[in-house]
Amino acid sequence: MTDKRHHHGHRQRLRERFMKGGGSLPDYELSELILFQAHPRQDVKPLAKGLIAYFGSFADVITATPECLAEVKGVGPSVIASLKVINEAAIQLASARVKDQPILSSWTALIDYCQTSMAFNQNEQFRVLFLDKKNRLIADEVLQEGTIDHTPVYPREVAKRALELGSSAIILVHNHHSGDPRPSRSDIDMTKTIVQAGETLGIVVHDHIIISRGDYASFKAMGLL
Repeated sequence: MTDKRHHHGHRQRLRERFMKGGGSLPDYELSELILFQAHPRQDVKPLAKGLIAYFGSFADVITATPECLAEVKGVGPSVIASLKVINEAAIQLASARVKDQPILSSWTALIDYCQTSMAFNQNEQFRVLFLDKKNRLIADEVLQEGTIDHTPVYPREVAKRALELGSSAIILVHNHHSGDPRPSRSDIDMTKTIVQAGETLGIVVHDHIIISRGDYASFKAMGLL
């Protein structure tokens, strides 16, 4: 009974601190708040601290794949579901800020969305934002996924998908898991090939954005487009 009262009191105090100013909570306590839902009667502080120690940060925890999360002792389906709901909610919130808006005039929101959706991916991912004539987002699609340091991209597939969607302009986006957003020689060459393919079909490539944790590089800003 004493342990139960202690856990209940701790949870109540933590919730109250969060409601007064959640931004000041350390990563493991944010994780605790989520884990309360998965384990309503269990002391989850050790598991929360274990998750942060294993992955490195709160952001790394919620963006980890279910398979990676399952490697941590004490993590089962309910914990994984609770964590991934938070991750998906963050992506949806960021996505809502760019939907139905001219992308080029919502640049900060666009970068926030890209950072939220792919900065912490373990593997390199190549996606394309397909835009209409008013530069509003038609679709955001992952066209290729690769290993940590290599994503095969086929310009013909990019152009084909743009035609299928009736898109007149695109923005290319991919992530560098290494943390360095500077484009490689292959990134530059691949982009030139896509630009050339688009020109023959009337499809404009507005930019190629490389996302890393907390940083990004724009081909347009760098004079590469």
